[in-house]
Amino acid sequence: MELPDVAFAVWMFICFCASVDGYPSGKIREACTSMVPCHGSSPQLSPEHTITVSGTEFKPGDNIEVHLSGPDFEGFFIQARDAEHLDSPAVGSFVLVDRRLSQLLTCGRTKNSAVSHTSKSKKKYIKVYWIAPGNAPKRVQFLATVVKKYKTFWVKIPGPIVSQPNAPFPTTPLHATSEAISTSHQVSYLSKPFNASSCGSMKFCIRNPSSCDPESASCFFLSFQQEKSSVFIEMSGPSEGYLAFALSHDQWMGGDDTYLCVNEDHRVHVSSAYLKGRSPPVLDSENALEDVSWRLVDGVLQCSFRRSIRLPASKERFNLDASYYIFLADGEASEGGLIHKHSRQPLITNGIYNVTGLPQDIGGSRSPRLIKAHGALMFVAWITTVSIGVIVARFFKPLWSHSFLFGKEMWFQVHRMLMLTTVMLTSISFVLPFIYRGGWSQQAGFHPYLGCTVMALTIFQPLMAGFRPSRHAPRRQLFNWFHWSTGTTARILAVVTMFLGMDLPALDLPDPWDTYTMIGFVAWHVGIDVLLEIHSYCLVRKVEVIEDDRVQILQSLTSAEAECRVGHLNNTGTPTERLLRGAPRDAAKAAEAE
Repeated sequence: MELPDVAFAVWMFICFCASVDGYPSGKIREACTSMVPCHGSSPQLSPEHTITVSGTEFKPGDNIEVHLSGPDFEGFFIQARDAEHLDSPAVGSFVLVDRRLSQLLTCGRTKNSAVSHTSKSKKKYIKVYWIAPGNAPKRVQFLATVVKKYKTFWVKIPGPIVSQPNAPFPTTPLHATSEAISTSHQVSYLSKPFNASSCGSMKFCIRNPSSCDPESASCFFLSFQQEKSSVFIEMSGPSEGYLAFALSHDQWMGGDDTYLCVNEDHRVHVSSAYLKGRSPPVLDSENALEDVSWRLVDGVLQCSFRRSIRLPASKERFNLDASYYIFLADGEASEGGLIHKHSRQPLITNGIYNVTGLPQDIGGSRSPRLIKAHGALMFVAWITTVSIGVIVARFFKPLWSHSFLFGKEMWFQVHRMLMLTTVMLTSISFVLPFIYRGGWSQQAGFHPYLGCTVMALTIFQPLMAGFRPSRHAPRRQLFNWFHWSTGTTARILAVVTMFLGMDLPALDLPDPWDTYTMIGFVAWHVGIDVLLEIHSYCLVRKVEVIEDDRVQILQSLTSAEAECRVGHLNNTGTPTERLLRGAPRDAAKAAEAE
């Protein structure tokens, strides 16, 4: 093989194999067959743009000038196909006129068999040349997909049919608009809301709350009803953005078959998609949904559609006669129908279910039991047991100094019991998220990092206490300082960690009341500590005053007793003795006089 042939083969391989996710660049090879852009909505039915050609006849090798024109549009996709078999691959190749606005694409095995935009800049007119191949069919029709804006587009707009000379008249009439209409299932408006009357008897229903009836309440509702080889699906919930449900093999986002109802400018677009990890869903280029209907009233979004139980083998679309976990989510959508990550945990069924099996009426949970238990145990440990243990050690030590329990001072035994309870509750709670997640969570921010730090300090505290020096040892003061600083650091970090954890979607706590409640508990404990500190200070001051008064009284009594003794001595003894006792005082007075 010569070098040019090798280069050409490599270039063709790249064209066939390179995947491109973004459509603003116009590289939409994924839509070569359907010509449907993956924009998550249904095509419009009345085209605003037209395709014109420079002639109606061609011979192999001829060039035909093709024009696409109309109101401003952002994107386009042009192909030529066999007019009698519009499902067949693209025919012929194109030559560009303006490379700033258009580019060539290879669809199937034919090089340069399609033309698309290069950017989403506004356009009114596109001109290209089509080259008829040597094996061209007798009749060729030009088709175009035009995107006015992200959710407003037309698929397979029919253009003129050009024929080879002396082409026989077609055996069946050619309907110029039939293909364009068939690519878009009719969308209708629901005249009344759904109801839950057949849940558990004819429908498989998921409701939140369990008494939800979408006909009379603003609540979340999802139902499946089998009808021969298809399933009719209804979805309802309070959302101004989007509703979505997904079928999953596990309780984690990723690798899921997803269905979206998205509100854009008070019109609802229904589409299927595939969820890859936690990235935005990849919309399906092939529309597998039928009988699409929707309703948007008073902030409640409702949509219904039908889907075949089994579809051609596809990684993205799941068969509906198997068992799955079912997710029900809602969130916001921005201009252009772009959906944002749901702000709270999706509703997830507690087990796997077959929606085409026995009809059931079930619910789900937005907060897994293990995560709820994790939060509850941490709250009990760090707001209750550890706080009471610190209070006992700090303020009850003097009061219970002469009370004993199992051979030890009572305050110490109570303090140790509460602290060991804290260690036990923290250890159990610490492993629950790892059991639930099956490993480390990358979506919880700083919460797990701080939690690991708290766990390390929690284990370190009792280990350090096991090496506590005796009461009168020189290192006892150093131990007391380390013991206090480690415990205080652990308490502060634990409270910060709990505040961060309350906002995680997996707990599904009522915001902002969860924060207010937590602030209330922390303020209550701080207030108790402050009051006990004040009370302890007052007691100490009272003891100090009493002690000062007692000392002064004792000093006064001692002074009075001494004076009495001196006076008594001065008035006793012989005259010579009294004279001698007074001699020093007289000598002193004489010295002062001099």
